[in-house]
Amino acid sequence: MQRPDDEDELILWYDTPATDWESQALPIGNGDLGAMVFGRVDGETIQFNEKTLWTGGPGSADGYDSGNWREPRAGAIAGVQRQIDERVRVAPEEVAAALGQPKIGYGSYQSFGELTLTLPPATAEDYRRSLDIANAIATVEYTTLGVRHRREHFVSHPHRAIVVHLSADHPGQVNVVVAVALPANRTSEQTAVDGRITAKGALTDNGLRFEAQIQVGIEGGTRTDNADGSITVAGADSATIRITAGTDYAGRDPDYRGADPHEKVTANLDRAAKTPYAELRETHQRDHRALMHRVRLDIGQKMPPQPTDQLLAAYQGAGTPADKALEALFFQYGRYLLIASSRAGDLLPANLQGVWNKDAWAPWSADYHTNINIQMNYWPAGPANLSDTTAPLVAFVEALRPPGAKTAAEMFGNPGWVVHNETNPFGFTGVHDWATAFWFPEAAAWLAHHLYDHYRFTLDEAFLRVRAYPVMRDAARFWLAELVTDPRDGTLVVSPSYSPEHGDFTAGASMSQQIVWDLFTGVIEAAAILGDTEFGAEVEAARQRLDQGTRIGSWGQLQEWKGDWDDPTDEHRHASHLFALHPGRQISPATTPAYANAAKVSLRARGDGGTGWSKAWKVNFWARLLDGDHAHLMLSEQLKASTLANLWDTHPPFQIDGNFGATAGIVEMLLQSHGDEVHILPALPAAWPDGRVSGLRARGDLTVDIAWSAGTAREITVTAGKGGDITLRCERWASDFRLTEELSGRTAQVVRKGESVTFSASPSVRYRLSPA
Repeated sequence: MQRPDDEDELILWYDTPATDWESQALPIGNGDLGAMVFGRVDGETIQFNEKTLWTGGPGSADGYDSGNWREPRAGAIAGVQRQIDERVRVAPEEVAAALGQPKIGYGSYQSFGELTLTLPPATAEDYRRSLDIANAIATVEYTTLGVRHRREHFVSHPHRAIVVHLSADHPGQVNVVVAVALPANRTSEQTAVDGRITAKGALTDNGLRFEAQIQVGIEGGTRTDNADGSITVAGADSATIRITAGTDYAGRDPDYRGADPHEKVTANLDRAAKTPYAELRETHQRDHRALMHRVRLDIGQKMPPQPTDQLLAAYQGAGTPADKALEALFFQYGRYLLIASSRAGDLLPANLQGVWNKDAWAPWSADYHTNINIQMNYWPAGPANLSDTTAPLVAFVEALRPPGAKTAAEMFGNPGWVVHNETNPFGFTGVHDWATAFWFPEAAAWLAHHLYDHYRFTLDEAFLRVRAYPVMRDAARFWLAELVTDPRDGTLVVSPSYSPEHGDFTAGASMSQQIVWDLFTGVIEAAAILGDTEFGAEVEAARQRLDQGTRIGSWGQLQEWKGDWDDPTDEHRHASHLFALHPGRQISPATTPAYANAAKVSLRARGDGGTGWSKAWKVNFWARLLDGDHAHLMLSEQLKASTLANLWDTHPPFQIDGNFGATAGIVEMLLQSHGDEVHILPALPAAWPDGRVSGLRARGDLTVDIAWSAGTAREITVTAGKGGDITLRCERWASDFRLTEELSGRTAQVVRKGESVTFSASPSVRYRLSPA
């Protein structure tokens, strides 16, 4: 398969083996399987994961209650509301004492195990390990004693298998002992029969059954099954190792268990084992490239001939070709990681670490934090042309509704469904007792936002009707019942309300109100599309009374709380009160300039520091404020201070949402469509004066290509999937222009109003705006 020239810009490479899992090893994945490649010479370890292997949940040794109160607490929430009405501000510890409880059986994402390759001792020369994200293949190459050795690693989505291929440029030079090592927190048995290792057992915590099978195939040489469950290959020309894995997890409340994994794991491996390596590789590449190559970005980058860790260390964000090469690579790396950790057919979405984890107790359990983190994981899905990857998120949200309905009924006495600050694969929709991060019932509404946004990008009305709207409608039903009248001004507010991980509990914190406004707005729009007029009218009536959470304070800031007590010296990593700016659509410079300016004041006060994900969010904030240079500054700060040598984002420690947030932020600098217009080059930084991007997606089922030079748009093409009226806005248009249908060459009619043009598009027709 011939490589396009720009694919050479999409390679991470290093001249030494990795010694650290978190910062140096290279990730590969197919959505449900992930692996980390170290590239060691004489003792390689390939740590691997299967995304459903979790401790906790039903059957866990500590018991499990989904976070619901173990004993009824009649009047507990009303009691906190009374305290808030009387005192205005209540400490998080006091609210947690009244409404929280210790976690039981929450669990953690697990490492499945380690594939170990024992190789002959060697002194490596001309060493190189790399990750080609254009083709999703990690490669290790080195020369020893005049023989060039090569190992290729990938995880095939079509074949549901991890594949490792060992070869050499001389015959008979592949010698390796293949084994698998499993962590100690499980029962296990291992066998090696006919070149196939089987490792199976159950987690001691919850009894979750698991199985991995590893097939070792050879060309030439000999293969020996060993009594200890390992396999020895001697004198082979090449060896191909195929790994499949699974568990008996099922995303069904209340038991979350399905069939024993043996049959499925065996079938997957049998199919992969029958497929020649060259065909496995070709099929994998074709599948990956179909997603990866939808978007191409050229910002004037030129990749220098230096390892990626050196490129990162030298990065200054100064607009040099090398700096731009790292920025473009980081953009595409986020897309690569999303493809590798979230694919249609997966039982679970990307978690805090995507699909990769080495620990029995991962940081934050590598779970699904719903106060921004799982949402940020999917920010690039629509605009960066990877809407397919949202399928596991949609299924996960749907699976949360039954346990979430129980929590809504038992804890609040409400209809609808709810989930709090974090969740796991076992329907944890209740609370725990970490005072600053346990209460966030708005999370269900924020998750519903993603389903509606998927519709806005695709205009798939069947998806809206059957999948998105039921989730949205039930989330709205919860809030119609839960909102209370604020005695201060008679508006409807959330109480108790908390701005994530920051400050006191109050009534009507800005983020709470903004999320409910966003939910209600989406429901009103969707109800109109689907003809659910009665419910739409009910929600509209509530939105009319809703405190919208947008209030300008005494020093010009957008207030974080309904009370004006923001501290201008506060540099907390969360800037949750700017939800209405991004990912929401309530505030924009075009429609609400006063609030946009207030958001800018708040953002400047927060500063340019923070954790990796926080900096990524600030890229998006500044892009929405149309300040491309500040958005670029935040991207630079993330790369300089919050990015590891393997280009993973770090909180610290590693947390993948920052990678996805940065990719989404770069799109926001080039294209925005959250309002009524498609905004072309809204926040182009001075560091990218010339460039070209193709394949970006805008809401309204539009695909957009843009070319620009000297900071000015030169050519724009738009393909409308469904057709209809399209409005494009571009302040950076160089001169007068004409709109043509690309295939026919016919001139299309436009209505021009200031910096915007509107035209009627036919389905699947590509329109080109070019100089007249």
